[in-house]
Amino acid sequence: MSQSRIELAGRIRAASHLTGNFLLRSGLTSTEYFDKYRFESDPVLLDAVAEQLAALVPAGTEVLAGLEMGGVPVVTALSRHTGLPAAFIRKKAKPYGTQRLAEGAEVAGRRVLVVEDVVTSGGQVVLSSADLRALGADVRQALCVIDRGQGGADALAAEGIGLLSLLTADDLRPR
Repeated sequence: MSQSRIELAGRIRAASHLTGNFLLRSGLTSTEYFDKYRFESDPVLLDAVAEQLAALVPAGTEVLAGLEMGGVPVVTALSRHTGLPAAFIRKKAKPYGTQRLAEGAEVAGRRVLVVEDVVTSGGQVVLSSADLRALGADVRQALCVIDRGQGGADALAAEGIGLLSLLTADDLRPR
């Protein structure tokens, strides 16, 4: 890992690692918690993340698709760095207004890179990629800031989607 990625991992850890008593989604409790919204809400840190993510965007990408909710700030910053248009992907279409699942840039007939903040099991990326494909998008890869290494890459590969990540959970451990 490059020195700049090591430094970025340290900055993300410093901003996002919390200690205390936390109830996890699984129902278990933990004395440590990683609050991803802390790096996403810091404009200077988010800009540094997007700058390094930009180098990972595959050639031929036409649209960046950020997943609700954490992928939206990441894709917005990444769009700024790459000049590529962004789409914002809902978990389900809203029942009013445009009633669209994908807001922003048009995805039909275009090569779309799915963008997420953190990938754990990959479940939401798999679901949203299927939705995008149903809309006519060509989805071959997903890009995340952090791959927790808990099966997400395998789940995506089973759907024909490669996972690119800036950092892994191991990169965020203290050195």
